[in-house]
Amino acid sequence: MTSRSSVNQSGISSGLVFLLAAASGLSAANLYYSQPLLHTIAEEFDVGSATAGLIVTFTQIGYAIGLILLVPLGDILQRRKLTFALLVCTTLMLVLTALSPGIEVMIGLAAMIGLGSVATQVLVPMAASLASNETRGRVVGTVMTGLMIGILLARTVSGVVGDAFGWRAVYWLAAAVSLSLAFTLLRRLPVDPERTSLPYPALLRSIGTLIREEPVLRQRMLFAALAFAAFSGLWTTIAFLLSEPPYAYSDRVIGLFGLVGAAGALMANRAGFFVDRGWGHLTTGLFAAGIAISYGFIYLGQTSLAALLVGILLVDVAIAGLQVTNQSFIYQLAPESRSRVTACYITSYFLGGAIGSALAAAIYDSGAGWAGVCLIGAALGVAILVAHLFFRRQASADRTGRPLEITTQG
Repeated sequence: MTSRSSVNQSGISSGLVFLLAAASGLSAANLYYSQPLLHTIAEEFDVGSATAGLIVTFTQIGYAIGLILLVPLGDILQRRKLTFALLVCTTLMLVLTALSPGIEVMIGLAAMIGLGSVATQVLVPMAASLASNETRGRVVGTVMTGLMIGILLARTVSGVVGDAFGWRAVYWLAAAVSLSLAFTLLRRLPVDPERTSLPYPALLRSIGTLIREEPVLRQRMLFAALAFAAFSGLWTTIAFLLSEPPYAYSDRVIGLFGLVGAAGALMANRAGFFVDRGWGHLTTGLFAAGIAISYGFIYLGQTSLAALLVGILLVDVAIAGLQVTNQSFIYQLAPESRSRVTACYITSYFLGGAIGSALAAAIYDSGAGWAGVCLIGAALGVAILVAHLFFRRQASADRTGRPLEITTQG
């Protein structure tokens, strides 16, 4: 129980950090169980890859809507109860998905699963609020690593279970996990301290104010959208590549590729440490360059398994590291508004992902194939790097002396 956990120097118990990391990953996993199964679902419902890819796209659109309308409630409501309600609703949607009679119904339910899965983004600002200023980057890094591992291992679990028992069994399993998680968090999460009440309309209006007044937030939102477009484009289309010659892998084997991505996310956990040391600008540039470089290997992966594995590892290190860096910066802003800051940031992140998924699936289906997907991914990495360098140069020339980004050393 968290009430009996010893509190470490970060201001949050190690047990609670682990629980928040695991819960974030398990909740986020609901967004990605479909990806290794897309070609199987497409075959069952007799639709093309672009249509099947809409399952991922609508999941992310639903997630973005939930980020705007539901996550800000974490600044005025008990996060423990809000998380419970969201997970219970997600459980119901997962059950209905397992019973889907057609692709249209499944696409609609995917949006509702995305809506409820924002429980993850109620938990991340909770971790940031509980952590001390000196170690917030590391705590956020640990929780975000759990989230990224959940996203990536979702594909492995989905592929193995789907190959053995069919794609519908994946959703039955996800529903059971989601319901169990809901009751575990209700029992173990701490009660939030009293906060000033704010009417819901005013709460939503304040989101626009945050974006307008915080340049750091706007810049990190842009980086997030571009990075997750690259990430989602890869993982939406990789099942199509791997299910065709020369690979012709089963769902189970395709799912195992998520293990490579999870290893990359674990390696990126150190990004929070570097940000706590004040090296966030350097890591931003390095991770952006890493995204672009990784797609060279991923392109060669069309015929080379070794190159594909190297590329997947590199791109997931880069994207997970950039995510940790971004969130370490934004959680230094407006401590009383962390749920709204999260809503702004992650909305841009997943809108970018939705666009990346739809664009990659359409490009793959259009005849440009894997080469087109890789070209887009590399271009997105270059765009992040160019934008970062532009903002840094702009900050240096700012006569007001206002820094582009706040420091992360208190």
